[in-house]
Amino acid sequence: MALVTVKPTRIDTAIANEIARNANPSLEHAAQAITWGADEHVLLALAAAGWLYTYLRHPQRRSVADHVLMVSLVTAALPHVLKSVFDQTRPDRLTVRGHWHGIPYSGRPRDAFPSGHAMHMGALASAAGLLPPTSRRLARSLAAALSLTRVALLAHWTSDVVAGFTLGIVVERLFRPFTLARSRQQRPEASRVRP
Repeated sequence: MALVTVKPTRIDTAIANEIARNANPSLEHAAQAITWGADEHVLLALAAAGWLYTYLRHPQRRSVADHVLMVSLVTAALPHVLKSVFDQTRPDRLTVRGHWHGIPYSGRPRDAFPSGHAMHMGALASAAGLLPPTSRRLARSLAAALSLTRVALLAHWTSDVVAGFTLGIVVERLFRPFTLARSRQQRPEASRVRP
């Protein structure tokens, strides 16, 4: 049983009502397919594959691979812990009109807060700061778009997505000093000129 009940804000309700009024099956099917890109199972598989590839092919980038894998694991587990503490009904459970227009049912009915998908994407957007500018912008745009699919599907209130995205950023930034410390220590040694 959850300890804290979270109520949607007036803005959350207004946005959800507008989506329910304007939804259509083709848009909802597209959002449903796209949202898989932020699913914890998909991201964990990609992070593990990336970690393995980096260890085998690019050993100089191991600390970044360790960082991405660790953050992926934490952001996969943390939403489940938080959802056991917080209780909030998903917006798709509170609409009839939306289902007429193609809104699907998603997840457990009272697990709206926070959005796990958005948490994964917030961590990805934050970790993108380690990438070159063009790749960084692409990763951050993708992360924002994938997070917004959760609002479009009425799987989460807008505030759930904002909270999840923000928590993902916080998790990624909290782990950086620990997981990337080795690469910072190795950089000065690598830049020294040998006699």
